[in-house]
Amino acid sequence: MKPADLDEQYARFPEISREEMQKFVNWIHAQPHMQNLSEEEALHFFHACMYSMEMAKQVLDTNLTVRTHCDDFFSNLDCERSELQRAMRTVSICPLPKTTTEGYGVIIGKLADTNTSNFNFVDGMKLYCMIFDMWMYEDGIRPGHIMVMDLKGVTLGHVARIGIFQMKKFLFYLQEAAAIRLIGFHFINIVPFMDKILALMTPFMKKELTSILHVHSNLEDFFEYVPQSILPKEYGGPEPECSELKEKVYSKLKDNREDMIKFEKRHKVNEKLRPGKPKNASDLFGIEGNFKKLDID
Repeated sequence: MKPADLDEQYARFPEISREEMQKFVNWIHAQPHMQNLSEEEALHFFHACMYSMEMAKQVLDTNLTVRTHCDDFFSNLDCERSELQRAMRTVSICPLPKTTTEGYGVIIGKLADTNTSNFNFVDGMKLYCMIFDMWMYEDGIRPGHIMVMDLKGVTLGHVARIGIFQMKKFLFYLQEAAAIRLIGFHFINIVPFMDKILALMTPFMKKELTSILHVHSNLEDFFEYVPQSILPKEYGGPEPECSELKEKVYSKLKDNREDMIKFEKRHKVNEKLRPGKPKNASDLFGIEGNFKKLDID
């Protein structure tokens, strides 16, 4: 994978002090429990945290700690593994080729195979995080990002296969550790049991995420946030269908298989070397045994 050009990113965001960024990079390299991330990677955290040095340090540490202790989404990132091969057949995860007029990057997730028995939430979200990481690495920083979940073909059987604790983990990562400025979280082609899906999510959502969560009963409302002019054909836009877009991005993921495996190893912490008390999964997410699957009866 080739990282986004640093000079071009600094040119697009002149408010970023490169001197301050270098201080941040130096701090990272001084941490005994962290590996030496590049300036390109560090820039995502500094930008996402509105150029607050202390917040960037905290979010980066949380990010790497989650990646270390959340095996569900951030371990075994070899796209040749059978579970990821199945996920690539089951879900479409498509970063759009073009941005909104504001420069926001948009990513769409939807089912490619509606057979309930082929759907595994953990593997699908692992693939989602891999695609997102590859996209961010190559695309660089943006004024904001928009996540879109298309529920076409989703049934109650799919919802029943989502573990509440796994949902908690993902939403924790999204809100506390992801190195993006999340501008919008949109659901389209909603289903009659939307309340069941929201019931999985809302206990773990902060007001900041709730305020940007949008459930669209029709696409016209959605187009006010994501213009039709940048969307795939199935939404009336000029871009290739999601099925075609996902094949391109999955092909790129396979081409960068070794890089993604190295990416996984580099984005971890060594708890034995952490200053102070080491952290574990229960410190981040609580005790898993307290969570059961959603009752959909």
